[in-house]
Amino acid sequence: MHAISSRSETSNISDNLSIEELRELIPQLQQLTDKYKHSEAIQKSLFDISELASSVNELSRLYPAIHDIIGRFMNAQNFYVAFYDQINEVVDFVYFVDQFDEVALRQIPASQLMEGFTGYILRSGNHLFLTEENREQQLKEINVQQIGSGPVDWIGVPLKRGNQVIGAMVVQSYDKSIRYIQEDLDILLFVSQHIVNTVDRVKSREMNELTIRERTKQLQNINEELQEEINERQKVESLQNALFEISELSASVDGNMADFYASLHEVIARLISAPNCYISTISADKKRLEFPYYSDEMNSQIESREVGLGLTEFVLRSGTAELINPSRVKELTAKNELDAVTAKNMLEQNNSWLGSPLVVDGEISGVIAIQSYSQDEHYSLRDLELLRFVSHHIAVALERKRSSDAIHAYNQQLTEKVKERTDELNKTNQYLQKQIEERKAIQQKLVHDAHHDALTNLPNRTMFNARLSQALANKKRYPHNNFSVVFIDLDRFKQINDSIGHHAGDSFLIEVASRIGLCIRSHDLLARLGGDEFVILLDNFDSPDDVEVISARIINSIAAPFVLDEREIFSGASIGIAYIESGYQSASEIVRDADAAMYQAKSQGRGQFVVFDLTMRKKLLEELEVESEFRNTLKIGAFEAYSHPVFDMRDSSHLYDECRIRWMHPRLGAMDRDSFWQIAEHSGLVVEMDNYMLNSAFAMLSKKLTPYAKQENYRVAVNLSIHYLTQAEAAVQLIQDIKAKQIDPKRLVFEFDENDLNRRAEFSLPAIKHLKRSGIKLVLDNFGSGLASLSYLYSYPFDFVKVDHRFVKTISRSERNLKLIQSVLAMSQHLNFKLIVSGISDKEQADLLRSIGCELGQGSYLEEPTAVSIER
Repeated sequence: MHAISSRSETSNISDNLSIEELRELIPQLQQLTDKYKHSEAIQKSLFDISELASSVNELSRLYPAIHDIIGRFMNAQNFYVAFYDQINEVVDFVYFVDQFDEVALRQIPASQLMEGFTGYILRSGNHLFLTEENREQQLKEINVQQIGSGPVDWIGVPLKRGNQVIGAMVVQSYDKSIRYIQEDLDILLFVSQHIVNTVDRVKSREMNELTIRERTKQLQNINEELQEEINERQKVESLQNALFEISELSASVDGNMADFYASLHEVIARLISAPNCYISTISADKKRLEFPYYSDEMNSQIESREVGLGLTEFVLRSGTAELINPSRVKELTAKNELDAVTAKNMLEQNNSWLGSPLVVDGEISGVIAIQSYSQDEHYSLRDLELLRFVSHHIAVALERKRSSDAIHAYNQQLTEKVKERTDELNKTNQYLQKQIEERKAIQQKLVHDAHHDALTNLPNRTMFNARLSQALANKKRYPHNNFSVVFIDLDRFKQINDSIGHHAGDSFLIEVASRIGLCIRSHDLLARLGGDEFVILLDNFDSPDDVEVISARIINSIAAPFVLDEREIFSGASIGIAYIESGYQSASEIVRDADAAMYQAKSQGRGQFVVFDLTMRKKLLEELEVESEFRNTLKIGAFEAYSHPVFDMRDSSHLYDECRIRWMHPRLGAMDRDSFWQIAEHSGLVVEMDNYMLNSAFAMLSKKLTPYAKQENYRVAVNLSIHYLTQAEAAVQLIQDIKAKQIDPKRLVFEFDENDLNRRAEFSLPAIKHLKRSGIKLVLDNFGSGLASLSYLYSYPFDFVKVDHRFVKTISRSERNLKLIQSVLAMSQHLNFKLIVSGISDKEQADLLRSIGCELGQGSYLEEPTAVSIER
């Protein structure tokens, strides 16, 4: 009745007021609308900040997100956040973005800043709003000095934890066209009250995760150390086993000596790399060397020879085991211990040689030697010690061993050592088992945390989907079993969170979880998917009436008042129900359908439940089908390309061809650009679509597909998404790709939609400048279709501004639209851009536009769009 009354009063007022008086009311109504939109934007930003506390795990990602949110309702191109560490007396600039100043050190001593703007906020706890007009007077009054580049306007607000000032948040402007007002200060003051809690929660979560990672790393290091100790002990045990085997071989020397030598070589090779091995003995008269065993990669055999200046003779003379590498060869040659031929061979082949004397009854009877021809494998002193030990046992074997008692005593000693080492390994294994059990306990805790919500301790999405998948498999196997998913979304949760704070909001969610738990049965599964969304898996019910009774009980329970911080809070619940049928293929499909039913409940007035039906599913499937068809069309390049030229209407000369894409859907017909670009955004295929458009433009340039392509200054325009303007690096890479394809950037024209630019305008200027400097012409497309600021025309170096075709459509009967075009045309003469009027469809429109001075135009009247054939 009130709305009808208001319309009636409005109607009476409009009847009583003249047109001129109504026009005077329009700015007031526009101001009220703008004020409402601004307030709504602030509320959304505060909700986004609160969402950051639960969605961001690292502070390095939090501050850019806060910067992005603040940038939605004011120009925050120059922005920083600093925290004051009173214990260490330093100011930590945790986030700093500035056009002119750079922070070389993240932490700066507080003494260097306390006399400046930021220092004043940190020591006084007051905010500071400086403008170009009042800066000098305010600085004198508060006794503050200017540090760094001087801004035009500067706003700084304190960040407080209770009554304690812990930091400051600052925005500043160096551009006289960008000024701040009292409303900007009020917004920053209001936002600062919510940021500290968000930072504290993210910092706490980050510290918890760091502690878990450090503990996990410690356990990994302990396990690695234990593994290394085990490996070392295994090597020791392997060595002991090898020595025992050598001892056994020595005891069986009565057998075939050739087999003995081969077995001995095999054992040595397990201890030391020994691809080449030989045993040499000296004759009784000490004049000749024999080689009873010789295994070599390069020589299959060797003849006995007289004693000379070889490596074997050097060991016989020294009486000790020797390690001879190329460096030692030069030393021995200089001392005349080696002959020139042996030295040359060693150096050319880069040999590494080990030799040890064989001592029998105190006399040297021969030498055992191993050598390597590999460039990458040289022997070490440890290898030398091993060979020295092995040579002793070989000598014992050659003298037929000593008495069996000595051998028995040696074996007994070896057995005891093995037993001692085995006991040590058992103790080590027991310690390792204890560590493994501790780690299992930690892993169980991690598994629990990974499957449960940290706030309510309810199962999370991962665990719920697993249980739901089991229920679906059960339904397919036993169709008579009944299952359903109940999707619950809380009403007015954002308002509750904003009004009572995030801490109380968490308490509210915990209480909601408790109430829902009281409404369901013990074997039902209640989970929290995130935010204010809860979901229940119901099973073993007799009929759908049971599910509806439980849903109604939950709605009534949530509708009861909540008492939080001694205040009475009211909420509600909207519920979607999906019954599990064997036709479902995955758990995600069931949750999707329950979610769709929940949104249907919200649209019908909240506080109720809706059961999913086939019409909802049909709509979802249609949307998915269209998206799939779009993906396939993009993959095979089956879009229709056509050229839409832009002309100079004074002499009908051609300015450039605009490359456009059209999708002819087999059922829905021709899909306009806005429709399939929206599908691309929802499908995450914006970048792929941009590349498709660029390749189409490249083809038009290289293959000359239109009648105007033979012109000397022929250009092709293409409409791109905002992707290439979000960061300068993407624009630089795009320019490099263009040049790599041997395309002159000066022959390209890039058009960017005004509505897209609104989303990230504050971050796009550097990228636009990169494109501009490369020679690419830039167009602000569909100007006037959104809420773009006129500052775009002043701040951004667009070569052309294209007026939205909807203004042209009505200029013959709308003087206001004609004057708007005339105003933009007047600005173009002062701001160094050219105006393009699109959508010219008849002669009357063209004549009107020419009459007010419009020169550049595009539309079916000037020339119909022409299809072009682009081979992929």
